[in-house]
Amino acid sequence: MTTIDGRFLFSTHRVARRALVRTLALLSAVTLLQSCGGGASTETNPLTTTTGSVGSSSYNGPNAQTDDIRAFQTYIWENLRDTGRCGACHVEGGQSPQFVRGDDINLAYAQANPLVDLDSPANSRLVTKVAAGHNCWLSNAAACATAITSYVENWAAGSASGGRQIQLVAPVAKTPGSTKTFAADVNDTSFASNVWPLLTANCAGCHVDTSPTPQAPFFASSVLADAYTAAQPKINLNDPALSRLVVRLRDEFHNCWSDCASDATAMENAIAALSAGITPNLVQAPTVFSNALTLQDGVTAAGGNRYEQDVIALYEFRTGSGNTVLDLSGVQPELNLTLSGDVDWVGGYGIRINDGKAQGSTANSKKLNDLIKATGEYSIEAWVVPANVVQEGPARIVSYSASTSARNFTLGQTQYNYDFLQRSSTTDANGEPALSSADADERLQATLQHVVLTYDPVNGRRIYVNGMYTGDIDTSMPGNLNDWDDSFALVLGNEVSNDRLWQGVIRLVAVHNRALTLAQIQQNFAAGVGEKFFLLFGVGGIGGVPANSYIMFQVEQFDSYSYLFSKPTFINLDAGFAPAGIPIKGMRIGINSRLADVGQAYANLDANVSAGAYTAESGQLLADIGTVIALENGPNAGNADEFYLTFETLGSAANVVVDSSATTPVPLPDPGVVSQIGLRTFDEINAAMAAATGVDPGAVQAAFLTLRQALPAVETIQGFLAAQQMSITQLALSYCDALVENPTVRSAFFAPSGFSAFDSTVASAFGSGDSTAKNQVVTALYDQLAGLPGLGAALSDAPTREQIKIELIGYDNGGAEVNTGSLFHRMTTGAACGACDASRTRSVLKGMCGSVLGSAALLVQ
Repeated sequence: MTTIDGRFLFSTHRVARRALVRTLALLSAVTLLQSCGGGASTETNPLTTTTGSVGSSSYNGPNAQTDDIRAFQTYIWENLRDTGRCGACHVEGGQSPQFVRGDDINLAYAQANPLVDLDSPANSRLVTKVAAGHNCWLSNAAACATAITSYVENWAAGSASGGRQIQLVAPVAKTPGSTKTFAADVNDTSFASNVWPLLTANCAGCHVDTSPTPQAPFFASSVLADAYTAAQPKINLNDPALSRLVVRLRDEFHNCWSDCASDATAMENAIAALSAGITPNLVQAPTVFSNALTLQDGVTAAGGNRYEQDVIALYEFRTGSGNTVLDLSGVQPELNLTLSGDVDWVGGYGIRINDGKAQGSTANSKKLNDLIKATGEYSIEAWVVPANVVQEGPARIVSYSASTSARNFTLGQTQYNYDFLQRSSTTDANGEPALSSADADERLQATLQHVVLTYDPVNGRRIYVNGMYTGDIDTSMPGNLNDWDDSFALVLGNEVSNDRLWQGVIRLVAVHNRALTLAQIQQNFAAGVGEKFFLLFGVGGIGGVPANSYIMFQVEQFDSYSYLFSKPTFINLDAGFAPAGIPIKGMRIGINSRLADVGQAYANLDANVSAGAYTAESGQLLADIGTVIALENGPNAGNADEFYLTFETLGSAANVVVDSSATTPVPLPDPGVVSQIGLRTFDEINAAMAAATGVDPGAVQAAFLTLRQALPAVETIQGFLAAQQMSITQLALSYCDALVENPTVRSAFFAPSGFSAFDSTVASAFGSGDSTAKNQVVTALYDQLAGLPGLGAALSDAPTREQIKIELIGYDNGGAEVNTGSLFHRMTTGAACGACDASRTRSVLKGMCGSVLGSAALLVQ
């Protein structure tokens, strides 16, 4: 069976708070919905209690009377009691409600209960009040709302014996409506004539990127297309009065330019005019379709089935805007990160590092030092999407460090490898030697990956990728962490000194102060990453399908451009339901009242919900594949994309689907002219260098294996990169070093030209001017390398001997010095030459050899 992330647990104290339609447990190892208990839960962290946190509690009142009140104290009261948050007003004798009062936690609990929704934490009054701008202590209201949502989720989890509770509740039944979506081209709308003038006239003081105090989104931009794109999430085409642009003026009195009520009306009328010019989408009849849902109508799979008992710093990137990444671990002090440089937020939780970083303060980073040294072990966990496989440095993905030469730990990337650097009693201050995944395994790929580094005094350092131990052995014996420096800072995507940039997407980072076991790592890998929802598409009453029947999908915003649908399951919310055979065929996904153009992976579905395959606990999985549907309006409340399902057959109802008639393909353009020249690939380069120099490839095998990943892998010249030329040069120098330092090989190579002064000083070996000795070296390099049949001699425009001579020693064939910056000149003058002894003579030979061997004469074929 297929795993469904998350877990549904029965909770009596929450039943007392509200009527539940059904409470189920969703296990991670199987697609199993249970009415109570079972399976692995998301563990709560003892460090988030008042006795285990880095800080200390000032509470001296009566003890909590129940476990739920104790959970409230741990996750809500402790996090909000500070006078910089809610403790300045909502205390005893202060402003009502007094939910952080310090005299009696039980009274504070009673005041807080009406303010929270444990079924849907994001809808809690505590969250929505701060989201509207009330007393936020962070850089923006969205960040504060995300933080409090996390506190409420942790309360819900902690009050249920460690499991994050998820309840399946029947959604409000609604049919797919006539929805409106934004046109791709702003010129196909009236935005420029109604909404845009209001924005540019009244909001350009802040909401433009050229403002002295720029504030995103930049919907007042002077560039029409940019303003249109930025304004779309703030406009509700289907109900203009609910547009965020209107609400900010009407209800929140945000920077009104005259009277807020009249300004809000003007904005609403402008949006209504924009909406009036857009034709709504309508579900085409006849068809058999389910009820409609938006992403926000689903049940949030908060926390999934992750193991987080020992987490001390957690970044899920939920905020989606601003320059602050929140630490959601609940362990004080909060190690929030500040974004700097070129960093973008990614839809569905995440940030994209282009040329920047996310860094915490040294003061709050100290908790990592304190809590990890207390146990002597730890884990670094990350969900990442590397931008490419050529990054080096190693490029810093997650680092607790001070510079390029001082760190406590680092998760880095070197091409296809993950690197683990750690300071200990058996490594140096920079964490070297590093533990790296094997070159040949190419573990790191430019795709979404789950990577975990663990360290403990018994097993030392280990690397896990996508739930699997890589098997790489730490050559350093396990040591202690006593030399860790508590003045370092946690940073993502770069070094604190800004000179080890890593590029890619980071979707989750967690630091644990225990070494995770393989089972715990696999549990977190199976839980996945990002915000997930369970959407229950109502199909009861259609074609004789019993009431309370649903097709349940797990849905998430996959990235900024799409949604991921997976694990379609037939489920009935009546515990005693037993199907008598329900055919389901040809299921398709609709968005905004029309079928999605692509991604119809379930169009060939042919299933039968039967008593033999269906269980009351787990329902029946209909397919074990997923699909991606393009995002249109986005998931934002008020103007969210609306989904529904259609069926060719559902119970006794049927709908004939006629496939679109075949279209005549557009004539393809003539293919481009294929180049007659190409590149030697990595193995060909290695073989050619060995043949040309006479050096045994085994003598440079270590260098070749290190550089192999950065050498050309395909022959097409269009794919050649500057980084590949650097690797070719390094390999050429390795061959030339082996050539010059081996008396037998160098004699065979240079003897035909007559040069033999390998052990003489520079002056004695080469002489002055256009000397015979210099020409002997040029002749050997040209004849054996650039002019060798099968190499440079095979190319019609290969460099001539004279051209190579000018580059190497500066003289033409007539004896005139035409290049005073020749390689020989640069290597034998001034401080570069040093004593100009025999060692320098061999170095000069190696340099001239490497410049010819690493040139296009060998690379191009």
